Amino acid sequence: MFAAASPPPFLRLAGETLRWGLLRELARSDLRVGELVAAVGQPQNLVSYHLRKLRSGGLVTSRRSSADGRDTYYSLDLARCATLLTETGAALHAGLRLGPAPDTVDTASGRVLFLCTGNSARSQMAEALLAHRAPRVEVFSAGSRPKPLHPNAVAVMRDLGIDLSGHRSKPLDEFTGQRFDHVISLCDRVREVCPEFPGQPQLVHWSMPDPSAAGDTPAASYPAFQRTAEQLAIRIDYLLQTIARDDNRGEEAGP
Repeated sequence: MFAAASPPPFLRLAGETLRWGLLRELARSDLRVGELVAAVGQPQNLVSYHLRKLRSGGLVTSRRSSADGRDTYYSLDLARCATLLTETGAALHAGLRLGPAPDTVDTASGRVLFLCTGNSARSQMAEALLAHRAPRVEVFSAGSRPKPLHPNAVAVMRDLGIDLSGHRSKPLDEFTGQRFDHVISLCDRVREVCPEFPGQPQLVHWSMPDPSAAGDTPAASYPAFQRTAEQLAIRIDYLLQTIARDDNRGEEAGP
């Protein structure tokens, strides 16, 4: 006798057409509600309803913008999606259980620029993590209002075997006119003032809180720097998949 079984959580959450569209947009960049409304072409109340569904299911997270507290940025929880996709494949057939993504370190190449306001923590850590992970990628970072490198950024990277001590903070205008494949803003304020770059790079936003604001002393804010490094490492691993995919498409297109 047939035993009815409910579809896995990922299918129930992502199977609706509009929710799938929202997930695809958030897989590219963190976005605000108005930007999602424009991207999917649906009314704001309907988009907000489906965002609540995705948040309650753990696929999407949200945080208040540090540039304008009236705005909220939505982010795709990539690690949670990976877990649910693995469970979905295994629920259908053991042979469909997803394995780890292929290693792209040796194939990924291109130019990436990370931006934040001070270029003292988030963007410096992101630059160092990506450069360490993929030596063929040219990685840079800058800030709209540079300030000295935060000691906790140096300490957390040191714990990961990466030396930041020789890095310097750089102004955004140092890179004006240069070409990049990906320009990634890490704070909401710098996104608002990000200039245009030649060559139409992929513009991506990762809405991440400033870890230095998490405490009045370096000791108090240190856990926030650790969390930032963990979040950046996850995002950068998935960024490498995107970079390698774009490389492959360029090779297939030929001259």
